[in-house]
Amino acid sequence: MIVDCHTHVNRVGNDVLPSEYFGAAENVDVCIVLAGVDDDSERVNKELSEYISKYKEKMVGFAFLDPTKDKTRVKDLTFIREKLGLEGIVLHCSSCGFHPAHSEAMMFYDSAQEVRLPIFFHNGCPAEPYATLDYAQPFLLDEVARTFPDLKIVIGSMGIPFVEQTLLMVAKHENVYADLTIKPGNVWQVYNIVVAAHEYGVMNKLLFGSGYPFSKASACMETLLGFNKLLGDADLPTVPRGSIQDVIERKTLELLGIRG
Repeated sequence: MIVDCHTHVNRVGNDVLPSEYFGAAENVDVCIVLAGVDDDSERVNKELSEYISKYKEKMVGFAFLDPTKDKTRVKDLTFIREKLGLEGIVLHCSSCGFHPAHSEAMMFYDSAQEVRLPIFFHNGCPAEPYATLDYAQPFLLDEVARTFPDLKIVIGSMGIPFVEQTLLMVAKHENVYADLTIKPGNVWQVYNIVVAAHEYGVMNKLLFGSGYPFSKASACMETLLGFNKLLGDADLPTVPRGSIQDVIERKTLELLGIRG
C-alpha cells in the first residue's frame, strides 16, 4: 500500500475539485488530508469531515487546532475522532505563532496521547513574513517527545530548512517520524536530504508525502525512484533504491496507529 501522508484540499482559499484531487492521487492508495490554518477551527474541521466522508476509502483527515485558542481536552479530541471522523491533528506552530512546548500545547499533547491521535507538525511555510521562524525548528519538539513518548509525531516536509534537526529527532525518538515531501524540481535539495537521511541511518523513519497540490505524488515518486540518476554521471554518493522504495511503500497508517 502506498500512503501519501501530506495533501491538502484547499489552496489559498480555493477548493481542489475531487476530480482534480483523485487524478493527482491515482498512483496512491490512501491520502492523509491536512486541514489548513484558519481562525475558525470548528468550521474548517467540519468542512473537512464532510469532504472526506464521501471518500473514506481514499482519504484520512487530520483536523486543525491551535492549542492556545481551541478546546483540546480529551472530550474535545474524542469528538473530533468519533463524531467528525478525523484521525489525527495538524499543528501550524510557526503560522499560528506559538512555541511547540507552550504550556497549553503540552496539555493538548497529554490529551492527544490518551486519545491516541497522531500529531502532524506542519511548518512548510516558515518564510512567510507573518510566521515565527523560531517555532518551526524541529528540535523544539524534543521536550514534547520526551514528555509524551507514546505520542505519534510527524515532522512535516523534513522540517525544511532545519533538516539536520529533523534527522536527529527521528533518530532519537521511537515515535517521531519525518514526512519526505519534496519538490521534484529542487534537484540539489532533494539529493542532499535523501543522502543525509541515508547516512544518518534513518530512512526507516521517513514517510512518503507529496504536498499536493504543490506537487503530485506521481512526480515525487518518479523523482525518488530515479534518485541515483538525479545528478547524471557525477561521482557522488548514492542511496540503495530499495531503501527509497521502502519509504514510498511504508505502512504509514499502521505506524501512526490509524485504522488498526
